[in-house]
Amino acid sequence: MPSDAKTATEYLANLPAEQRKELSAVRSVIKKNLPKGYVETMQYGMISYVVPLKLYPAGYLGKKDVPLPYLSLAAQKSHLALYLLNVYGHPALERWFKTAWSRSGKKLDMGKSCVRFKTADALALDVIGEVVAKAPVKDFVERYESGRGRR
Repeated sequence: MPSDAKTATEYLANLPAEQRKELSAVRSVIKKNLPKGYVETMQYGMISYVVPLKLYPAGYLGKKDVPLPYLSLAAQKSHLALYLLNVYGHPALERWFKTAWSRSGKKLDMGKSCVRFKTADALALDVIGEVVAKAPVKDFVERYESGRGRR
């Protein structure tokens, strides 16, 4: 559910203890594996990792005041969610991700970019760490622009 929190710390502090614990565990994996250049912020009411405007001034969807989102983490009404925008629209990375996840023995509950979960233990955290690390800012921006017909 969208939050009015201004920081990730405030967002987590406003959650029930169990959700805070689970999201904090996933956040830790993200931060440990996040390529240089991305920054943690709040976007669309979720903890988000974005390409800052100083690195990509064109902005998301051409909005010069909205940083390009890379990943987001949120507590929804009936589940927790990790939005892997680096996987969305990237068939090769999606195949790699699903294959690696399958090898983990964990059940994957995923939409186009959203991995739904109840606990961090239900996730293949090593696979999440790897997929987070797989897209340096430059590569992610190039793929985003290519998908929007800008290259």
